[in-house]
Amino acid sequence: MKPDALIVIDVQQALTKWHPDHEKELLTDIRRLLDACRHQGIPVLFIQHAEDEGEMKHGGDGWQIDEAVAPRAGEKIFGKKFSSAFRHTGLHEYLKSIGAQNLILCGMQTEYCVDATVKVAFELGYDVRIPDGGTSTFQNGPFTAADLVRFYQWRIWHQRFATVAPMDTLLAEIGE
Repeated sequence: MKPDALIVIDVQQALTKWHPDHEKELLTDIRRLLDACRHQGIPVLFIQHAEDEGEMKHGGDGWQIDEAVAPRAGEKIFGKKFSSAFRHTGLHEYLKSIGAQNLILCGMQTEYCVDATVKVAFELGYDVRIPDGGTSTFQNGPFTAADLVRFYQWRIWHQRFATVAPMDTLLAEIGE
């Protein structure tokens, strides 16, 4: 199913500088999705988290979207202060305005902002697809980052809130 939009969540310098799990593969896969969607004219949307203080303070270096996946001129960026990319951002209204129903979501952090966004998108009626390995995070307590990614992909999201699919499948759907 061809996506109506690609949403890249919080791939920002404050997070990538700490080298999340499978960082190189994640950035490569996101670039592949970006290139394919741009080539096919599919809207590419970026979510950018901001905090009042700290490394992700609005306007600071850590707040910047990582240059490896940086938006191009004219691509939409939605700022947020909450985990969900939909809360007080205008994202849902924008997606409705372009008739988007089928979304690909990717980015950081798996168990926080990506998870909240996946579940809200599901509640709002979107068909959500997530590339296998298309999210990343860090160790959280006793849980390794790799375990968290696998757990959320296959035990929480897949066939409940979203469909997790191989990257090649999603690229074929985009029309690469």
